[in-house]
Amino acid sequence: MENGLESTGDSRLDLAVTQWLKYDKNPKTAAAVRSMVKDRAMSELQKCFGARMEFGTAGLRAAMGPGVSCMNDLTIIQTTQGFCAYLEQCFTDLKQKGVVIGFDARAHPPSGGSSKRFACLAASVLISRGVPVYLFSDITPTPYVKCCPLWLEPFTISHLGLCAGVMVTASHNPKQDNGYKVYWANGAQIIPPHDKGIAAAIEQNLEPWPKSWDTDGALQSSLLSDPYQEIHREYCKTIQQHCFHRELNKNSEVKIVHTSVHGVGHIFVQAAFKAFDLHPPYAVEQQKDPDPEFPTVKYPNPEEGEGVLTLSFALADQEGATVILANDPDADRLAIAEKQESGQWRVFSGNELGALLGWWIFQCWKLQKGEGKASIKDVYMLSSTVSSKILRAIAVKEGFHFEETLTGFKWMGNRARELMDQGKNVLFAFEEAIGYMCSPAVLDKDGVSAAAIAGEFVSYLASKNITLSHQLRSIYEEYGYHISKNSYFICHNQDTIKQMFERLRNYDGENSYPKECGGFAITAVRDLTTGYDSNQPDNKAILPTSKSSQMITFTFANGGVATIRTSGTEPKIKYYTELCAAPGNSDLNQLKTELDNLVDAIVEHFYQPEKNNLTPRPE
Repeated sequence: MENGLESTGDSRLDLAVTQWLKYDKNPKTAAAVRSMVKDRAMSELQKCFGARMEFGTAGLRAAMGPGVSCMNDLTIIQTTQGFCAYLEQCFTDLKQKGVVIGFDARAHPPSGGSSKRFACLAASVLISRGVPVYLFSDITPTPYVKCCPLWLEPFTISHLGLCAGVMVTASHNPKQDNGYKVYWANGAQIIPPHDKGIAAAIEQNLEPWPKSWDTDGALQSSLLSDPYQEIHREYCKTIQQHCFHRELNKNSEVKIVHTSVHGVGHIFVQAAFKAFDLHPPYAVEQQKDPDPEFPTVKYPNPEEGEGVLTLSFALADQEGATVILANDPDADRLAIAEKQESGQWRVFSGNELGALLGWWIFQCWKLQKGEGKASIKDVYMLSSTVSSKILRAIAVKEGFHFEETLTGFKWMGNRARELMDQGKNVLFAFEEAIGYMCSPAVLDKDGVSAAAIAGEFVSYLASKNITLSHQLRSIYEEYGYHISKNSYFICHNQDTIKQMFERLRNYDGENSYPKECGGFAITAVRDLTTGYDSNQPDNKAILPTSKSSQMITFTFANGGVATIRTSGTEPKIKYYTELCAAPGNSDLNQLKTELDNLVDAIVEHFYQPEKNNLTPRPE
């Protein structure tokens, strides 16, 4: 093998290593590869060079380290070269428009990788091709990158006109991971066919271009601009459009705790509260500053609930605060907890927060616009197909439109853009994974604006002596209880997963789906893998389909809905179940029991965990 190294005994691996060492100018990752070859660490080499990271609609996400399977300097350069080449195909005026790049605080000293380093390399690649780059000079929340093309619409689109955005972040993944998210000119995450086009362009541009590694030159280039101050100012200015109770906020005595879970959110949530004239939330001192080690939590994901919020509970009890707001590390998600009369803390689910925030934003819209029928016909709310149907129930009664999309904010963001282009007013969108779009200025989930809006909501309720829990109950009593139960099983055998879903498609003979499950009658089936939907006259699904992932939704006669799907990034078969009761059916215990029984039946008859050797979700 070249470079003075002995052969690994695997010609394909030798070729991959030789090419890597030819291209890689990072001394740490290059040395790590040489060391693995010298030590004949074959399993490690296979992990690093077994398969290139797959670029999809979510961009890239993987562990930081050497090799084509990991996030590192070279793979960032190769990815950005492909992205740049694809942009050159799509935009004839790319060199007049440009790209915005942001980054979080993640770092991986062993490989010399960090979000800031990766962002600078991406900027270097683009600038080497004459593309203007708007590189944030400091860490930012993911929503800031999303908003750059949109929130300055009168200025940026007209005068700068950005084509795309890149955010270097792994959100709430474990500390060793990083990611590369891509946004299109409409401000939303990319959807097909852009992912395939970019992936193909990456494969065609693996060799670093002459100036791709020249970050020093790029940082001195006249093509480089820093949008940080301007975007921060415009962000805070824009979210004030969603502040409706400023005087109440100024005088509110409610106490709120905020944690950014060692991420970027602290200073931005503080600024958002200030923009609403809300008293600043108490910050969890041990977690307020960015720290790529995430030292106080096992996983930096506020969806995990109490484990992540332990320090927040302690601070809230100390200060007499009744509400906790928690962002994930890149501040695009928001979790909320409230102290109950019993003294215990209640962590709301993503679906419950979707009900609360959706109801509140509609109330604010009515306050601002009035209740005229002429305007409500253009109002829309969105949620993903695996999220609660509570917005649909509110929409039916109140007279606005509700639509559901495929899972992921990339679909909601792009649909919101389409509706806005038709003159529609998209008030709100959410997904059950604690993601909320409370302002159409950011066509994606945004935990910063959601935190400020939630702060005003809590202050308003407190002035009426109402808690979030009480308000949630009132919403369910008015529009019908929507009780959710979501979980998953772990399965590493792809053949087993395929057989499980094929069995459901041929349940009572060929091409026949189940008509009942453990005594629960099924009234409709939608299969977004095959494109079948029994609710449509031609049995063809309206939502986009994908043969690369498994996803079947069953509707039950008792008002239950269950979606079974595979995860695109983890060895999980997930289920999302909800029982939608009619208004007036307020026997909560009976509803919970019925949903529990439905879930048990789905697990027993559809999952068959013993037969399929499935591992339940860890407690």
